[in-house]
Amino acid sequence: MDKLLIVILILLLFFIPILAKENVDSKINANQDQSDSKEKLCKTNIQIVNEKEPIPLEEYVVGVVAGEMPITFHSEALKAQATAARTYSLRATNYGQNPIAADVSAQVYMDLEQRKVRWGKDFKKNERKIRKIVQATAGDVLVYGDEMISAMFFSTSNGMTETALNFSGNEVPYLQSVDSKEELAISPKVKKTTEFSLQQWNTIFGGQWHEDDFRALQLVRNTTGRVQKVIAGSFTKSGREMRELLELPSTDFNIAFDITNKVIIVETTGYGHGVGMSQYGAQAFAEKGWNAKKILMHYYKDTKIKKFTIDNSRCLKTP
Repeated sequence: MDKLLIVILILLLFFIPILAKENVDSKINANQDQSDSKEKLCKTNIQIVNEKEPIPLEEYVVGVVAGEMPITFHSEALKAQATAARTYSLRATNYGQNPIAADVSAQVYMDLEQRKVRWGKDFKKNERKIRKIVQATAGDVLVYGDEMISAMFFSTSNGMTETALNFSGNEVPYLQSVDSKEELAISPKVKKTTEFSLQQWNTIFGGQWHEDDFRALQLVRNTTGRVQKVIAGSFTKSGREMRELLELPSTDFNIAFDITNKVIIVETTGYGHGVGMSQYGAQAFAEKGWNAKKILMHYYKDTKIKKFTIDNSRCLKTP
């Protein structure tokens, strides 16, 4: 019996150091895996035009979501906005190498002080909400194939989104027209009427417009119901040119001339260029129970969500 105990003790003395070493090695390997994972993250700063110092990407996304969407929106709509905003900024800045504007020419960005002013007594509650939203999507970007997409977005559609081809003349496979009628019931920006005096109209377009010119006016619409071209005799403008010159909310518009008062009445439907994700559409779908991924997949056709990490020693490509 004594001999058996001695053998057991010898075996324990032999195996305990090995087990201890394996346990230490496994901890080292686990720590190494975590370290490798951290090294694979694409750490990027965003330089905002007219700001002295760049800011971390995720901090920038917090400011864009705050600037681009009402804080009262559904969390899934806000998550969709965070992913779109992150993708848009990375592609637009070439991964932080180029500065980006903080207004509607790119994405609206609100810094901490601006958020405090906007939200007032609700600042702490809203700040917690928006940071939680961004953290839930941290690193998420939209890709088509292995390339980061141009994640365009806008406020309100006319019931359908616009195609990239109609907007810019360039075909983009993931920026196609999709149904977005649900937002028409919830967006305050669906309809707007703008009036111009005949003098204002003539100043904007030059020449001397008369009643007959408005009678001859033709609005050529595309498949999404937006105005592609405006023709009146020798006068020709694209829908986009008309929108810019008249500062209209969208390119879905009608033009009428009030003969008695010499006033031009322009009625528009929707708000924004119409390409990509509709923000009020995202809210409408979120209210229906859609999650952020389903919303994004609806507006950006055949895309996928990936983490912004180094793949084969390089970040996701952007053309």
